[in-house]
Amino acid sequence: MRIVYMGTPACAAASLEALLDGPDEVVGVVTQPDRPSGRGQANTPSPVRQAAESRGIPVLTPVKMKDPGLLERLEAWRPDLAAVVAYGRILPQSILDLAPLGCVNVHYSLLPKYRGAAPMQWAVLQGEAVTGVTTMRLVAEMDAGPVLLSETVAMDPGETVPSLEAKLVPLGARLLLRTVAGLARGTLRARPQDPAGATFAPMLKKEDGLIDWTRPALEVERRVRAFTPWPSAFTCWQGKLVKIHGASLAEGDAACAPEPPGTVLRADGTGLRVATGAGVLLLAELQMEGRKRMPADAFLRGAGLRAGMRFEQPHR
Repeated sequence: MRIVYMGTPACAAASLEALLDGPDEVVGVVTQPDRPSGRGQANTPSPVRQAAESRGIPVLTPVKMKDPGLLERLEAWRPDLAAVVAYGRILPQSILDLAPLGCVNVHYSLLPKYRGAAPMQWAVLQGEAVTGVTTMRLVAEMDAGPVLLSETVAMDPGETVPSLEAKLVPLGARLLLRTVAGLARGTLRARPQDPAGATFAPMLKKEDGLIDWTRPALEVERRVRAFTPWPSAFTCWQGKLVKIHGASLAEGDAACAPEPPGTVLRADGTGLRVATGAGVLLLAELQMEGRKRMPADAFLRGAGLRAGMRFEQPHR
């Protein structure tokens, strides 16, 4: 088959590479325009663009999806199928109708759960025991199209977004190949999603990382894991932001927290323990604004934290 591929980040580049190594022809790639990146903020091509150009595949980087010129160029590629993985734009109906076999999408959750831009982050935040990957037909409503294939993955107790991504991205690439093969043979049948089971995973904002110490320790610990590496879970100390890169639940007698939430209970060789709304959080790795991330013991040597002090809310 002739396939148009649409995607942007590294996870999408993995699925593109799998298609390029498969039996079908990727006739062209659509990705988002180059973006400023790194300390110098130089314009950098997306991982998908880099992967496509390294294999000699033509690439389009449209600014507007409803540009008539874009549709003309896509039609000139004469695709049988469009494959979409984390492209990052809403596709107009004209592009959804572009290919005879339609548009298929790889989504990193078990739909209808966690429709939206950040399914892995919200699965970690909600403490899911399992998640997975789904391929579906794209429709105008976000992530609501009929399901083609899905596969389940168990989540580890200490799962972070990078560790979950390492499981789901290769699975997504394999599932896409199986989906394309099934559509080519005409053996794959889509099944509608149950809208009653739909949950949502909206795009993350910087402020989502702010720790509310009045919440239970379990919830705060999940937030630390869910928002690694971005936007990071953060609090405030002496007027500066402090990112929390690693934390665990304190157990035993130390888990009793009579002090107000956010109070430092221990700041010594036994660790950095902080009271929450229910239970105690043991902080393992922190990063003061403008400094490198470091283990809690090294952080304590320079921060001047002592038992009885409290983390603050950032000034807005």
